[in-house]
Amino acid sequence: MKIRALLQISALTLCALLPACGGGGGSAGGGTTGGAAASAPATASAPAPASPASAPDAASTTVTQSTTPNVQPIIVTRTPTNTRNMLQTSVTICVPGTATCQTIDDIQVDTGSHGLRVLASALAPSIALPTVAGSVPGSVAAECMVFGSSYTWGAVRRADVRLAGQVAASTSVQVIADTAVPGAPQDCSLSGPPMLTASSLRGNGIFGVGPFVADCGANCADFALPRWYYDCGTGGCTAGRMAIAQQVTNPVANFATDNNGVLIELPGVPDSGASSVTGTMTFEIGSQSNNLLGSATVLASDSVTGYVTTVFGGSQFGSSFIDSGSNGFFFPSTTLTRCGVWYCPATTQTFSAMIRSSGGAQSAISFSVAQSTGLFGTSNFAFDNLAGAASGYFDWGLPFFYGRRVFTAIEGRNTPAGAGSYYAF
Repeated sequence: MKIRALLQISALTLCALLPACGGGGGSAGGGTTGGAAASAPATASAPAPASPASAPDAASTTVTQSTTPNVQPIIVTRTPTNTRNMLQTSVTICVPGTATCQTIDDIQVDTGSHGLRVLASALAPSIALPTVAGSVPGSVAAECMVFGSSYTWGAVRRADVRLAGQVAASTSVQVIADTAVPGAPQDCSLSGPPMLTASSLRGNGIFGVGPFVADCGANCADFALPRWYYDCGTGGCTAGRMAIAQQVTNPVANFATDNNGVLIELPGVPDSGASSVTGTMTFEIGSQSNNLLGSATVLASDSVTGYVTTVFGGSQFGSSFIDSGSNGFFFPSTTLTRCGVWYCPATTQTFSAMIRSSGGAQSAISFSVAQSTGLFGTSNFAFDNLAGAASGYFDWGLPFFYGRRVFTAIEGRNTPAGAGSYYAF
């Protein structure tokens, strides 16, 4: 595949001004089509800047494992880092082909990236996942994944990923800060601050359920690209190729069934926010009563980048995406007052925009932007009107999901509305 997102989001300056800038959010997409190589990985979502802490660190968030096939509970609540609008779940990871398993809490749900990434420090010693070999004999594969202005680094390993009665068998995952490989090479560390701990990552991992299968695709199979996959040995790590089947993969795409996409459902929240919100992530689109498209508008996303177009304020933003891993709306504005990265108008402002697909379908959206400092001054953690500044793109982050049924269809997988990739809501 072509490297999906050609947009580079430069936020190093913001990170220098904010504690723990970074966190979940979309990364470059991946898939299985061919295309010209890019010189570096790109990102597909804004950073998730830390909101001011309102209380001491909290205990980790445990999401009860589902007893309903294909329905995974998800939650937005207080986190150990007090980050607002952090959509999380708990994921069970097993040594492939065995019953040696561990359920890991505080995993962010991210429609803007692809694949499971988990901190090595969150894994019990008994979860000895096999490493994936690099392209050079005797080497171990590692990956540098850039999220906005930060990055994760770690070995690529195989795991059985279990959620809601489904198993993604022997799926490649990234184990962050894995001691099986040396530290990040210089070209990776130049991407910005590392996210190698629970505090900097804002949790124990990221569960990427975006519209593509693999996180890079054919370009990484054909070329040794910087800031993607690496061959690591005793002499260090050098950029290497990675076959598509071995790349970090969207676990949903590896389910035996219910594998054509996800439906995220979260209830609406008051203008002042909510202390916590629970919802569901349903696997598969259009197969049974709990995942039917109904009257949802289907918006095909670009087959290369996964982008849609947003028409807003007299401008068109072709680099737009729907991303549960961004904790606010992020877009350019010449009228909204800013408080750091966040918008903070004196009174709540209401806007309208149009989201258009690559095929011409469109949907009108109304959204609000509240004073961020006022929101952060409450004890609430779920907000549908939190927004921040961006340049040249429009990021429909987690606030977009409240009160909506949002579908993300995986590339090339059949659905009642045709093959993915697309969004529908």
